[in-house]
Amino acid sequence: MNFIILTKNQGAILGPIAEIFGWIMDFLFKITSQVGILNIGLCIILFTIVTRLLLFPLTVKQQKTSKLMNVMQPELNAIQKKYKGKDDQQSMMMMQAETKAVYEKYGTSMMGGCLPMLIQLPILFALYRVIYNIPAYVASVKNYFELVAKALPSGFQSNAVFTALAEAHRMTEMDFTQTNTIIDLLYKMTDKQWGEFVAAFPSAAEVTAQNGERAVEAISKMQNFCGVNIAYTPATIIMDFFRGNGGSVAVMLAALAIPLLAGFSQWFSSRQMMANQPKQDPDAPGASMINQMNVMMPLMSVFFCFTFASGIGIYWIAQSVIMIIQQWILNAYFNKVDIDELIQKNMEKANKKRAKKGLPPERMNKSASETLKMMQEKADKEEAKRMEKMAKTKAIVKDSTEYYNKDAKPGSLASKAAMVQKYNERNSKK
Repeated sequence: MNFIILTKNQGAILGPIAEIFGWIMDFLFKITSQVGILNIGLCIILFTIVTRLLLFPLTVKQQKTSKLMNVMQPELNAIQKKYKGKDDQQSMMMMQAETKAVYEKYGTSMMGGCLPMLIQLPILFALYRVIYNIPAYVASVKNYFELVAKALPSGFQSNAVFTALAEAHRMTEMDFTQTNTIIDLLYKMTDKQWGEFVAAFPSAAEVTAQNGERAVEAISKMQNFCGVNIAYTPATIIMDFFRGNGGSVAVMLAALAIPLLAGFSQWFSSRQMMANQPKQDPDAPGASMINQMNVMMPLMSVFFCFTFASGIGIYWIAQSVIMIIQQWILNAYFNKVDIDELIQKNMEKANKKRAKKGLPPERMNKSASETLKMMQEKADKEEAKRMEKMAKTKAIVKDSTEYYNKDAKPGSLASKAAMVQKYNERNSKK
């Protein structure tokens, strides 16, 4: 499978977001380079800190909804139990109306906790795109690879070493007349392959950057984080070590630590987040699924991190650690928040929104309750009609039984004979 590193996302949503994040990453790389630190791994960590700070307001909004859910959950659970096993349309409408009334009672909405997550999804996808395709979005990084690519002699495509490198990365069918395709190959090469490349193309190896440093050496520095090349997958590093293709025990252990730390940090982060969440009713729909996801997602992160570039694993670890710190701060803050004050603020914001729409604020908590009242009155009328009909039917049956059992002992043979006689008399009169 061919994987083009320099292919950008051109989507209407992800494309512009990824471009913005690429500029941020490029700015951080330039700053660290000016202080003598040429390292993409460090930039990924700084980049993660910046993006988590940008997303912090959405995190706070989610936590406010979670705080309210602690108070709302018993009422919501009671509604679910009330309509448990009732799947008719009327019961479903009644359940929805009562649930909506509870949310409006506390000045929030049923989408209050989902909306921030939906907003974050395209942002997170764009983040992954930038981290995975660093040369495509970070111009300062691409420049070093570009210097090496443009210094290759004519006819390099037919060189046996270059052909072997392209074959090793399943890129033999690619068009190497394009600089971006060459950079794609260079970005994926291992240390051993770089050694073979330098020996085969000394002119490309000698090209220098603006600071006088050789571009090949600069690339080796910027891609190395704690001994691990961020462009390699941990699985590749570990397998190369056991096959004797190079690498030390320390590098192998560092590569192994990346997916393990990514899974553990994500598990700990989700556990800390759940500490501020309302306790789920075991019988509530989706409760068991949530518990399973809290275990399965970290395990999936471990699996994926073994096969993804190490830079993604570093990003996941940094993100989880930052989220743990943010969550600890938020938990400490919201544990001291007065819930009544929080509800009052929510109501004020909701009333302001209603005022902009020309709606009176006093109808804020009446809309759902009025609908509920109307539906309840309709249900009561239908129930009254049903009971009245049942009473009439019961009265008819009683009168008929009394008529046929008249002058005879109920259940006796005489009673049955009289019943037949009176039945015939009634029919003959007709």
